Amino acid sequence: MLARAASFLQDVWRARVVSKTPAAKKPAEKLKTAAFEKALGHKFKSRALLRRALTHASVRSQRDGGDDNERLEFLGDRVLALAIAELLVELDPTATEGELARRFNRLVRREGCARVARDLGLGTVLILSTSEADSGGREKDTILADACEALLGAIFIEAGFDVARAAVRRLWMPLVDHSPRTAADPKSALQEWAQGQGLSLPEYTEVSRAGPDHAPRFTAQVRVGRHAPAQGEGANKRAAEQAAATALLRAKGVWTDETDE
Repeated sequence: MLARAASFLQDVWRARVVSKTPAAKKPAEKLKTAAFEKALGHKFKSRALLRRALTHASVRSQRDGGDDNERLEFLGDRVLALAIAELLVELDPTATEGELARRFNRLVRREGCARVARDLGLGTVLILSTSEADSGGREKDTILADACEALLGAIFIEAGFDVARAAVRRLWMPLVDHSPRTAADPKSALQEWAQGQGLSLPEYTEVSRAGPDHAPRFTAQVRVGRHAPAQGEGANKRAAEQAAATALLRAKGVWTDETDE
């Protein structure tokens, strides 16, 4: 069923995306693109599809009917998520859902995608508006991460999920190898979870302070987006914030009582 659905999506996107012939490239641009595809491990048959994957939205206003990589990025995000989830389950059959979720969030978030993009030299072949390029767009995490996901979407359209999955495994494996099974502390884990969910960063507030000066007790509250806040207590402000982060992680099912932190 998954293979049939993937094949259907592939045919639909190919019909919509591979429809225009790009302008001829200069020899220097062709050399850059060839080196990039070698690093990527996939040579595109459709040059129009590759060009679209590399085209940032800032170019849209510079030409009539121009196409950018936003739709491909949307698709590639889902391809990456499925490939990474499958890989983690395969590599660590004893991991809990919470442990898998934390590692997953670290691997698919913007910083991870941008790191892969930099390793590929993706910034050198991006198609940006003059103003975006002049403002350092080739080194911006957001632009690099989005283009990286767009490339995965393009590979999926042209060659199918098996080839896209192989690309993810090849390119992300260095990050997987260095991704710890658990987060360093509850606040870091909560921040990673929030970023993985596309939410704003956690906001901490001091609710109260009680007890004598030599043995105070702090109560802190943490809120993430529209989720119900959680509270925690500690001998200092940081300890209270860590306790609040732990409470929220457990409330959302990311951590369990057995989680070893």
